[in-house]
Amino acid sequence: MADISLTRHHRGVGHFIPGLIVTALIAAVAIWLGRQPSVASLGLGALTLAIIAGIIAGNTFYPSLHKHCDGGVLFSKQILLRAGIILYGFRLTFQQILDVGASGILIDILTLSSTFFLACWLGRRLLGLDRETAWLIGAGSSICGAAAVLATEPVIKAESSKVAVAVATVVIFGTIGIFLYPLMWREFAHLIPAMNAAQYGIYTGSTMHEVAQVVAAGHAVSPETENTAVIAKMLRVMMLAPFLVLLGMWVRRSAPVSAGDKQRITFPWFALIFVLVALFNSFHLLAPALIKNIDKVDDLLLAMAMAALGLTTHISQLRKAGLRPLLLGLMLFIWLIVGGGAINLLIMHLLH
Repeated sequence: MADISLTRHHRGVGHFIPGLIVTALIAAVAIWLGRQPSVASLGLGALTLAIIAGIIAGNTFYPSLHKHCDGGVLFSKQILLRAGIILYGFRLTFQQILDVGASGILIDILTLSSTFFLACWLGRRLLGLDRETAWLIGAGSSICGAAAVLATEPVIKAESSKVAVAVATVVIFGTIGIFLYPLMWREFAHLIPAMNAAQYGIYTGSTMHEVAQVVAAGHAVSPETENTAVIAKMLRVMMLAPFLVLLGMWVRRSAPVSAGDKQRITFPWFALIFVLVALFNSFHLLAPALIKNIDKVDDLLLAMAMAALGLTTHISQLRKAGLRPLLLGLMLFIWLIVGGGAINLLIMHLLH
C-alpha cells in the first residue's frame, strides 16, 4: 500500500474536503466510464481507470493543487482504502477464505521469505547497496509495498532518504503490475490449463506489491480472481507483524539496543477486521438489498483510494530513486512474476 503517514497535527474537517472532492470526482467518472460497454470491452474496470486518471492528473495539473488537496488525498489513500478493504469482506464468506487457506498461506510464506532473502543477497552482493536500503526494498516487495517499508523503518532505524527511495521503487513496479497482470491473464492463461481464474487470483495476491494494486489487477480479470486475490493479499499483509518481530530480533542480535530504543510492532488490524466481516457475512444475517448498497459504497471508496494512489504517483520518483535501487526493484519484480508463479504452480500441484 502506498501508505504515507497522515500529519499528526490537529486538522479541521475543512483540511480534508478539497482532496476528498477531487478523489470522489475522479472515482465517479471512472465508475461511469467502467460501465460503458465500449470501455469495458477493453478490459478496463473502474479501479484501473481511476488509477490511470489519477496518474495523468498527478503528473499534469494536480501539483499546483496539492497544497490544498493533500490532506484529503492522503486520507483517501490510507483510511478509505482500509475501510474499502474491510467492507469488501461483505462480498465474501469464510468458506472462501478457508478455500484459499492452507495453500494460500504456504504460498505467501514461501513467496515472502524467498523475495526478502533474494533482496538481501542481490542488494548487498550484486548491487552493493547498503543493508538498510536492501532490507526496505525487500520488505516492500515481499509483503505489502510502501506500508511495509514504513513499518520496517523504525525497526532498522533507517534514514528518511532511504525510506523515500524504497517507497518510490515499490510504487513504480507495483503500478506497472496493475496493467501487466491482467494482460498476462489474457495472453498467456491458455498456456497453463491447470490455473483457473481463482488460482490466478491467489497468484496475483501473493506476488503483487500493494493492497490497492492487487484489488485493481484482480478486478480487471474477473470477480472470482478479485475475491481470491484480496484474500491471499490479506493473509500476506497479516504476516507483516511476525516479519517485523523476526527482523527486530535479528537487528538486536547483530547490534543490541537499549530498552528505551525498542520499537513497538504494530499489527495491521484492518486485515483481521476484513476476515471477521467475511465471517459475519457467512451467516447471511443482512438483507441482500443492504449488501448491494454496501457494495456500491465499497466501490466508491476503493475507486477514491485508487484515484488517490494515482495522484501521488509521480514520474519524478524514477529519477530520485537512482539506478541501483531501481535495478533491485526490477529484479524482485521479475522474481515475483516468474518465481512467485513457479511457487504457486508447485503448491497447487502438491495440495490439489
